Amino acid sequence: MKKNHLKIIFLGLALVFMQKSMAQKDFQAIAYYSSSTSIDPTRFGDGNMDPERQKRIVERMKNMLDKSYTLMFNQTESMYRQVENESSEGNRWRGMMNSFNNGPKYKNTKENLLVQDQEFFGKQFLIKDELPKLEWKMTNESKKIGDYICLKATAKRMMPNIGFESFRRNSEGEEPKEMKEVEVEAWYTLQLPVNMGPGDYWGLPGLILEITEENKTLYCNKIVMNPPEGIDLEKPSKGKEITREEFDALKIKKTEEMRAQFRERRGDRRF
Repeated sequence: MKKNHLKIIFLGLALVFMQKSMAQKDFQAIAYYSSSTSIDPTRFGDGNMDPERQKRIVERMKNMLDKSYTLMFNQTESMYRQVENESSEGNRWRGMMNSFNNGPKYKNTKENLLVQDQEFFGKQFLIKDELPKLEWKMTNESKKIGDYICLKATAKRMMPNIGFESFRRNSEGEEPKEMKEVEVEAWYTLQLPVNMGPGDYWGLPGLILEITEENKTLYCNKIVMNPPEGIDLEKPSKGKEITREEFDALKIKKTEEMRAQFRERRGDRRF
């Protein structure tokens, strides 16, 4: 009981201090995130693949899927970007994978605006839409991430079914659905009282430091307050303007084309 009481006092003092520093008109910060993807090795090779080969495949896939990001933000705006890693193994897949990776993403909570610069198979798009709204369910569960005490929130969202698993039929031989419902788990801190977060995520009373959706987790490993070099929050402006719904439809269509080509090459085995 005493431990919890001290935690509440500490959190309250930290919150007052942070609110004062963040109340400055010129407040800025950069949060650094890394992603980690869990992959089931038994999904490869019809159950007959050598374990060492399965391990190598998983390592190569993780090297392609696990990435680093920066979130630059102030009280009302943010810019989320992937950090390029040219030394990453599996560069021969980079062109295809980049088309399914999210480009630089600008969010403005005051204007309820999301703008994303997105290259997709050689074409440049400017995704422009309202901020996605999630019905967050707050909990009292807490944990510490770095120097920050975080609280847990959960939500559900619909996403295009375009991952590697979408190339498979289910156990009944049925085709995968175009959209899927995904459970989201977020950890946010009241010590940084801005409603920002990585990717599409926002809308909690503190900065989101960790997000888990399906088998992927994004976690913050560093925060720099008021960096001396400043931050770049310039809104993307190039490309064909398109809504999020329209762009998702393009991704689904391309995934279906690739799935058909893949099955044709494989003789429809396991798929």
